[in-house]
Amino acid sequence: MAVLEAGVQGLRVTASPTLRRRDVPAVGDWPSHVPPLLQRLYAARGIASAEQAELKLAKLLAPQKLGGIDVAVDLLHAALRRDAHIVVVGDFDCDGATGTAVAVRGLRLLGARHVSYRVPHRIAHGYGLSPALVEEELAPIAPDLVITVDSGIACLPGVAAAKARGWQVLVTDHHLPGEELPAADAIVNPNLRGDGFPSKALAGVGVVFYLLLALRARLRDRGEPGAEADLSSLLDLVAVGTVADLVPLDDNNRLLVAAGLKRLREGRGQPGVLALSEVAQRRLPVLTATDIGFGIGPRINAAGRLEDMTLGIECLLTDDAERAMQLAKQLDAINAERRELQQQMVDDAEAAASALPLPEGGHDAYCLRDESWHPGVVGLVASKLKEKLHRPVIAFAPADAGSTTLRGSARSIPGVHVRDALADVDALHPGLILRYGGHAMAAGLSLDAAHFDAFRHAFEAAVARRLTDELRESELWSDGELAPQELNRPTAEALRLAGPWGQGFPEPLFDGEFEVRSWKVLAERHLKFELGMPGRLGPVNAIHFGGAALGAPPARVRLAFGLDLDDFRGRRDVQLLVRHWWAA
Repeated sequence: MAVLEAGVQGLRVTASPTLRRRDVPAVGDWPSHVPPLLQRLYAARGIASAEQAELKLAKLLAPQKLGGIDVAVDLLHAALRRDAHIVVVGDFDCDGATGTAVAVRGLRLLGARHVSYRVPHRIAHGYGLSPALVEEELAPIAPDLVITVDSGIACLPGVAAAKARGWQVLVTDHHLPGEELPAADAIVNPNLRGDGFPSKALAGVGVVFYLLLALRARLRDRGEPGAEADLSSLLDLVAVGTVADLVPLDDNNRLLVAAGLKRLREGRGQPGVLALSEVAQRRLPVLTATDIGFGIGPRINAAGRLEDMTLGIECLLTDDAERAMQLAKQLDAINAERRELQQQMVDDAEAAASALPLPEGGHDAYCLRDESWHPGVVGLVASKLKEKLHRPVIAFAPADAGSTTLRGSARSIPGVHVRDALADVDALHPGLILRYGGHAMAAGLSLDAAHFDAFRHAFEAAVARRLTDELRESELWSDGELAPQELNRPTAEALRLAGPWGQGFPEPLFDGEFEVRSWKVLAERHLKFELGMPGRLGPVNAIHFGGAALGAPPARVRLAFGLDLDDFRGRRDVQLLVRHWWAA
């Protein structure tokens, strides 16, 4: 069993979340074929009309609105004209992998003849464009131009090392910048201070896709080769990276994801994405953002967590369907190993935590470390525990065997900006954190193991300054009740295809009271229900993944649930995906 450091004293599962219902403004003018339920769901998410709900690429924000885009296009255009060697430097997560594939495929479509890529190894090189990556991977191939994808804004030493060798550097990123920017030749990042791009939620893959759109526009203006390249062929990759990175699905990102899903449902995705869908047992004709988030994305991510993300990128770059399937099966096997390792780490953390005393009031944040943990999986451990604790969590592991450097992955709760909390720690305690970066809800960092306790206290204090009584309470937001006649396949199918749902545009969640006719525990973790509902003939099936921890349900329950198709073993039914239950 893992032994957790003192930073997890008081670790506990919080009380049941409070169930709240979304406000529904007045529903606008909709055509009769749009069901009232969908009209209600859209209205609760700020969409008031059928026209506003239309997801047409013509509505996509113009690339020219991105700050720095003209300078970046000048750099790329000149590189094309002189037949320069361009090297794309990606990242070891799904956003970075899909962004790398988009950059390589897109540049080749636009006429670049010498494009290659390199991706850092999590343990050997660390994050992004580092001096080690420059020395070990880039120097032997001597690029003319280096393009970073989904990284770079915090890679000041790596950019400096590349520039010192005489290479040009173009940074494309979406992470929040620090006080100092890298000395790159051009930077494209919608989150730079003063950038006027209306959507700050672009993923890394979205930023590089926008750069390609702007470059194609330049080629069209000048009537040059590559001007008619079909960049829409890359939209499935954009969709996968955007969903997997958990960025908010604002209007612009929903357009990108919807277009990518359309291609995939029509079987027109990249061979690697189609193969990953197959090994994940996801049905293409009804593929959703949820299928990407829980089926495709984790298999790509697994390569960067346990192996080398090169495997994932190669799967996304190959045009050979047979080769794509071979790589997809390898990624599937790695993902199975990752799931087993993750579960063991989470079990260890929970078991050790349950034996620790609970100070009155608990803690505002938690820092965990274990010498046996894998640095590629600590983010998933932090995410799982954050959901249970409803507090920001950082999980740390040694950077590699015998290392005195810890690598941590942070996950936060709504309302607590974890990257800003780390910035506070860095400002108040210079040198305590070796490096950090990230978003509001997720971040990464490294520090010396000897500084763990000092960091733990500083981080908890930074979070405490941000937490309010309201933020401390876990909430589930419901879209209300479903009528008995709405618990059917047409409703479930309409909900499935009405998205894309995701961060910032939440998947529909309903609540209702049910009779528990029978229940059983599956795989020692999950609860399977057979439910009764007044006004509905026949039972309602439901499953609560991880629900066994709540114990035996009473005879009547109020459920918070999603409605999903149940096609297991050929049946044509629906089931409730339970998020939580309360005694009715």
